[in-house]
Amino acid sequence: MIAAILAADFRGRPAILASESGGRGEGYEAPTVEEFFPPPLFEFSVFGLDFEITRITIISWIAVAALILLFFFAARRARIVPGKLQFFGEMAYNLIRDGVGRDVIGKQAKPFIPYLATLFFFILFNNLMGIIPFAQISPSAKIAYPAFMAILSYLLYLGVGIKRHGFFPYFKGLIVVPGVPVYMHILLIPIEFLSNVIARPFTLAIRLFANMFAGHLLLVVFSLGAAYLLVQPNVSVIFAPVAFLVAIAMTFFEILVAALQAYVFTILTAVYLEESIAGGH
Repeated sequence: MIAAILAADFRGRPAILASESGGRGEGYEAPTVEEFFPPPLFEFSVFGLDFEITRITIISWIAVAALILLFFFAARRARIVPGKLQFFGEMAYNLIRDGVGRDVIGKQAKPFIPYLATLFFFILFNNLMGIIPFAQISPSAKIAYPAFMAILSYLLYLGVGIKRHGFFPYFKGLIVVPGVPVYMHILLIPIEFLSNVIARPFTLAIRLFANMFAGHLLLVVFSLGAAYLLVQPNVSVIFAPVAFLVAIAMTFFEILVAALQAYVFTILTAVYLEESIAGGH
């Protein structure tokens, strides 16, 4: 019974332990990417487009609701001498305003700080759902979430540059490196175009997605490994506590990764915005 509970996967059903259930083979069966494609809970169509509400969608809604409630109650009764919750909310917001917006973008950061703060806390709360009991998977481990946020940042990055400098001057500043011999532009222009125009939304999305995807799989591997070893005879039970301790250590490490990836995504967005304001090279 204990082993079945410990081995429960993140859909709430018992994980397959081949030695007990006569599964696909003998021994420990590692988790698969099926974990990231849960069956739909609800399905509907809008103007011919099919939509699915899955368990991961619900987890993201919970994360957003928690985020809204936290800042609502932090700002509801604002005072000159803040209480604990107000102090926490102000400190969290100031972290992005001063540590990202003003430090990276500078004096022109004010219009972008609300977006950067929203981006950071949305990613952070979704990332942390990977360690919350009964959720235990981050929506950021689905490429659709990082890709959508990367597209928003990318459109803002291009829009700010085009608005400030004009379409052709802005793109010229992005892809033409000043002060180099003319013949070098044959090599540098394609590289700069690929780096500054094409690759940026992909690198933003993939960095966040890959870290949260890998972190979730590691937690599952060690958690199921500990449960599997508990039901094995002889000396295997000796190694179960080791796997369990590693799973706990990986959980704390995942908290660090969740916060770090939210910060990296946000600060890179700020760097891109600063480049757009400056006009490229």
